[in-house]
Amino acid sequence: MGKDPTKPKGKTSSYAFFVQTCREEHKKKHPGTSVNFAEFSKKCSERWKTMSAKEKVKFEDMAKTDKIRHDKEMRGYVPPAGAKGGKRKKDPNAPKRPPSAFFVFCSDHRARIKNENPGIGIGDIAKKLGELWGKQTPSDKKPFEARAAKLKEKYEKDVAAYRAKGGAAAGGGGGGGAAGKKSGPGRPAKKPEPMDDDDDDDDEEEEDDEEEDEDDDDEDDD
Repeated sequence: MGKDPTKPKGKTSSYAFFVQTCREEHKKKHPGTSVNFAEFSKKCSERWKTMSAKEKVKFEDMAKTDKIRHDKEMRGYVPPAGAKGGKRKKDPNAPKRPPSAFFVFCSDHRARIKNENPGIGIGDIAKKLGELWGKQTPSDKKPFEARAAKLKEKYEKDVAAYRAKGGAAAGGGGGGGAAGKKSGPGRPAKKPEPMDDDDDDDDEEEEDDEEEDEDDDDEDDD
């Protein structure tokens, strides 16, 4: 189903308001000049990180006002018939998808990367792990692929037991598990796109959630 045109516009984050202001400033200083989006985004991100809390207050207030607007509009919004009600809630009792060979590799090497690079961010850790995985030979990867295959086998048995107890279909029987994915460097670290992203804090929360998921997978391995 297509996007509902009557649905209220989403909330705008303080960072997004900041980027909008930067774009307006750029247009005034360089009228008619095209903008290199990647370079412009990078500059905005660097500038935002160096700003003090006092300098950010203006944009945070704008975001708070927009949140009030959004919440008010959403209270009066009625989705059209047949519209999906958002994400399907996960069953906490459903078996957890097994990690790919790459994520098994990450669980073994993440701590070392952190220790060798004090203060490194989660995104940079993922990048270094991806680079390290890319340097592994097929024979180096075999132990991780074997462990991932074992975890997938256990997952499929757990799914069968879960369904036998009347649980919901758990993702098509593990097709998205280790064997269903390439053993390459997994999902590359996503670069934030300032126009759509929330604050830096929100990005960190999402990355923390990913890391928690990976750590949970490690517990399954144990």
